[in-house]
Amino acid sequence: MKRSFSILLLNVLVCSSVAAGQRHDREFWRSLAKNGYAVPASESADALAPELSALLGSPDPELRDDLAYSILGTWIHHSQLSTPTLISLTDEWKSNLKSGIGEAGNNSVLKRSFSALCLSEIAKREAKSPFMGAHLYHDLVAAGIEYLQAERDLRGYDASLHWIHATAHAADLLGALADSPGLTKDEASSILRAIAARLSSAPQVYTQGEQDRLAAAVVSVTRRKDFDTHSFEDWLAGIQNEDRNVWTNTTLESLAHYQNHNYLLQALTVRLSFEPPSPATERYRTAVLKLLADR
Repeated sequence: MKRSFSILLLNVLVCSSVAAGQRHDREFWRSLAKNGYAVPASESADALAPELSALLGSPDPELRDDLAYSILGTWIHHSQLSTPTLISLTDEWKSNLKSGIGEAGNNSVLKRSFSALCLSEIAKREAKSPFMGAHLYHDLVAAGIEYLQAERDLRGYDASLHWIHATAHAADLLGALADSPGLTKDEASSILRAIAARLSSAPQVYTQGEQDRLAAAVVSVTRRKDFDTHSFEDWLAGIQNEDRNVWTNTTLESLAHYQNHNYLLQALTVRLSFEPPSPATERYRTAVLKLLADR
């Protein structure tokens, strides 16, 4: 009887381990990273990827960021994952953006945020070598826009969790998606509106460079040859209009919005200055400078 119970307990433990999907320990992933992220001869990137994906929500920053994200990002960049695996991961990470959405101050944000960051690597790959197909690509654009606005956990860096950075990672995703030829004019305008809405809803001033990452996404949108310059000017006007009463109806919230806008516009000016000279880029930069001078 005792032996039967021991066998039963062992089976439960084995099944639990398999269900968790973790066959490799920290040292395995560390050795892989130290070896230039090369896939061991006895393994395959496609088989290891789901195991790494399960670590994206880990509260351990080494497992989540230094190992899982870094390895997956490298494999995506260097085309070491098959198209079926890329599509499967895209679907999984897109679904993760809604996991626990609306929560703040707990660890559920980690899976959402680092799924968005991994999706930004997927989007970079898509821009260079399309594999998604139109339906999945446009679904991802919609999911990224929705996620940027819906996320309520706006922490940047945490002493124990280290980088959380959901807003920055969502910005990275949208900026990478904007580099794809598949983006429509309506989607480009929607990205700008989502960025404005994110800054208008943040209850505090971002302090970990989020405004600069959002500015980078704006530049990716304006870089497009089919971008409507009038929509950019309308977007700037909307920012100015929102802040029109900041000095007559001052609240902590309105001041936070005003300061986030200022930091975004300043970062945008610098990033536009780095772009190759063109009449359109100069027009955008001049418009931003004029707005800053009027604030």
